[in-house]
Amino acid sequence: MRPSHLCLAVLVAAVWGVNFTVVEIGLGHFPPLLFSALRFLAAALPAVFLVGRPKVARKWIVAVGLVLGVAKFGLVFVGMDAGMPAGLSSLVLQIQAVFTAVIAAAVLRERPSRVQALGMLVALSGIGVAAVDEGTSGPLGAFLMVVGGAAAWGVSNVLTRRASPPDALNFMVWVSTVPVLPLLALSLLTEGPAEDLAALRALDWQGAGTVLFVAWVSTVFGFGAWGWLLRRHPASTVAPFSLLVPVFGMSSAALFLGESVTPLRWCAAALLVGGVALTTLTPARRRTPEATVRTSPEFAGRAPAPAEESVG
Repeated sequence: MRPSHLCLAVLVAAVWGVNFTVVEIGLGHFPPLLFSALRFLAAALPAVFLVGRPKVARKWIVAVGLVLGVAKFGLVFVGMDAGMPAGLSSLVLQIQAVFTAVIAAAVLRERPSRVQALGMLVALSGIGVAAVDEGTSGPLGAFLMVVGGAAAWGVSNVLTRRASPPDALNFMVWVSTVPVLPLLALSLLTEGPAEDLAALRALDWQGAGTVLFVAWVSTVFGFGAWGWLLRRHPASTVAPFSLLVPVFGMSSAALFLGESVTPLRWCAAALLVGGVALTTLTPARRRTPEATVRTSPEFAGRAPAPAEESVG
């Protein structure tokens, strides 16, 4: 990998990690579901008019949009709003790699290797340590919401692999059009029109900046650059850089939000990152030719990332 490409990969990981801190700041301006809806609205417009027609069947766009946009980000934003720290969220979401491997084994018949199975156990032990740490210092329900978001992310990763989009940016922009109305409807039902209207009336430059960052920088730039790298380098070369996301996430949260990193949290980080590395960087064993046909080489072996928005 050229030095410029390596720097780009690190930059994308940094953007996705810092994104959790930006989301935390944005939640001080908007109710969580409204914030998520605005994020996808800004990511879709005007980009949807610039990327061309969808390059995969619309059923995959709708499915990924609902699972990734509504379920995953809805749970993560609500969990963070309920008290889940930004840095810990960036770490816990990496368990999506385990969910992805388990779902792929059931749906795509990709049998995990022994090393992958070991990696899953190590990562799950990291989640256990993180749960103990959060259970003694914060709301466990918010922690479980983020874990649920990671599970939804795993489902969306498998759906994305089945869709096999040839253009990651085109796919992500069209996916961003799907969650807007469902998230707005959920926001009106659960957060209330009065709270939503008050947030929009009080919109200032900081609030607008958080929406634009998570939409244009984290989503459009992040996935566009990640897809560009994957078209030029093997997935096994690009994938390890996604493991830097929680490093930047926890560091930026500590620096800008004053979040403390306890010894238990460091232990959880080591177990999670190590387990995810074993799980995502080791090829699965495919049991049938059908499974090979169903899995695009572009997505095979990729550390599911944010869209793999290791992002918030």
